[in-house]
Amino acid sequence: MDRAEFQEALLSVMEKKTHWAWPLFGEGKVPRDRLHLHLEHEYAVYVRDFPIFVGRAYVQCPYADVRRELAANLYEEETGGIAAGRPHPELFLEIPTALGMDLGRFERPSLLPAARAYREFLDDATLHRGWEVAAAIATIFVEGNEYERSVLDPNAPERPMRPLSSHPLVLHYGLPEAALALTRVHRAVEGDHRRAAWQALLDHAVEHDAVVDAMYEALTKWQAYRDDVAVACGLVR
Repeated sequence: MDRAEFQEALLSVMEKKTHWAWPLFGEGKVPRDRLHLHLEHEYAVYVRDFPIFVGRAYVQCPYADVRRELAANLYEEETGGIAAGRPHPELFLEIPTALGMDLGRFERPSLLPAARAYREFLDDATLHRGWEVAAAIATIFVEGNEYERSVLDPNAPERPMRPLSSHPLVLHYGLPEAALALTRVHRAVEGDHRRAAWQALLDHAVEHDAVVDAMYEALTKWQAYRDDVAVACGLVR
């Protein structure tokens, strides 16, 4: 496939990265005593080790300009040295801390089966399938959302950004806005990271079929993971 076809194939995957339980999470339908299941899975499956995923793509990549962008992403995620001031995984933990959750569960998580399968896929995709798949999965699939088209097309709908005071955790669970430092930082740096991630793949990737296949595999495993967590949180489709 050519560049335009490759781009459209990737966007097609990302536009399917939605889940039936998201509105329910947004409406505060998860019982407070089960909310920890959602947060600890997010942390253990990808938030804690996201810098590692990016680092794996970095060490495999033969292109200096792509490595520089990956290095900047890795540096910010691992240290917060560009924008956040602290490592992003640490900022994430401010949320369960502020909600009074047992952080021991985050240190020793017990993953649901589909969550374990998704995490195993993330490790395999970033370790064993070359830099193109590693970069696509880490910087496009994991870090991206269904509004990726707006990164490439200024006329496409952008991801809605409601005030932090309207964040579901603030509205429904009493989370202090100050604990959403990671959300605030992501909003500040997200645009540059998104554009750099797309530019790297569209300019340099040649294993288009392998990348697209891995993206669809990621989507399938991610949706199953989200299903498992939603059910464990007491949500019904």
